[in-house]
Amino acid sequence: MKEQTGLLAGKRALITGASSGIGAAAARVFCENGASVLITARREEELAALTRELTDQGFTAAYAVADVSRGEEVERAVARAVELFGGLDVAFNNAGLGTVPEPLHLTPDADFEAVMDTNVRGTWNCMKHEIAAMLPDGGAIVNNSSVAGLVGTPAGAPYIASKHAIIGLTKAAAGYSAQGIRVNAIAPGTTRSEMMGQWFDLNPGLEEHLHTMAPLPRTADPREIAYAAAWLLSDQASFVVGATVPVDGGWTAR
Repeated sequence: MKEQTGLLAGKRALITGASSGIGAAAARVFCENGASVLITARREEELAALTRELTDQGFTAAYAVADVSRGEEVERAVARAVELFGGLDVAFNNAGLGTVPEPLHLTPDADFEAVMDTNVRGTWNCMKHEIAAMLPDGGAIVNNSSVAGLVGTPAGAPYIASKHAIIGLTKAAAGYSAQGIRVNAIAPGTTRSEMMGQWFDLNPGLEEHLHTMAPLPRTADPREIAYAAAWLLSDQASFVVGATVPVDGGWTAR
C-alpha cells in the first residue's frame, strides 16, 4: 500500500459515474493524492478494470455497481464505503446523463425523464445518503454540474435544466456546513469524455465550434476537472461552501 500523501491524504472517498471520463480520472487523481476510493457506476466490467489498475499500483480502491437514480442502490454503495474504510469523508457526485440535443418542443418526454432521473434525482439520492454517513465526523461533497448549469449552451433543454437543478441542490445543502459538511459544485466546460465523444461524432465541427465560446479554445482533459474537484474536497478549501466553481476555460467569463 502506498503512503498516503497529497491533497486528500487519509480521506475516504466515494465517486459516482466512475466507469469512464471525469469519474475515472477522478478515481486516479484522488488515489494519487492519498485517498482510499470506492468507485461506482452501472457498468461492472469497466469498474472492475479500473479497480484492478488502481490496486495494482498500490492504491486502496474498491467498487460497487450502482444506478444513482435508485436510492436503495446508492444507500448500499455508501454503506459499502463505510464498511470498507470505516467511514466516509468526501464524495464526488459525478454520474450524469445527456441526450442528443433537440428543439425543446420535439424532445421526447422519455428523454426529459431519463436525464432528470440520473442527474437530479441521482444527485439527490447521493447527497441524502452521503450526508447521513458524514454527520458523525463531518466531510465534504462536490456535485458535478456544467457550464450548462450556469448559462444556455448548445446542449438539450433537459440537460440544461438538470444541471441548473444540481446547482440549486448544492446551495440548498450549504447549511450542513454548520454540522461540518461542506457541499460545493463544479461546472466543467467542454471536456473529453465518452459522452462528449459520441456527441462530437454525431456533429462534425461541433468541438471546434465550442472552442470559439471560451478564451482558452480547447477541450479539457478529464484530469483537469478531477483536480478541481479534489481541491474543493480537500482541507485547503475549508472556507468554500455552497459555491459553483467554473472549470471551463473562461466560457462563463465572457
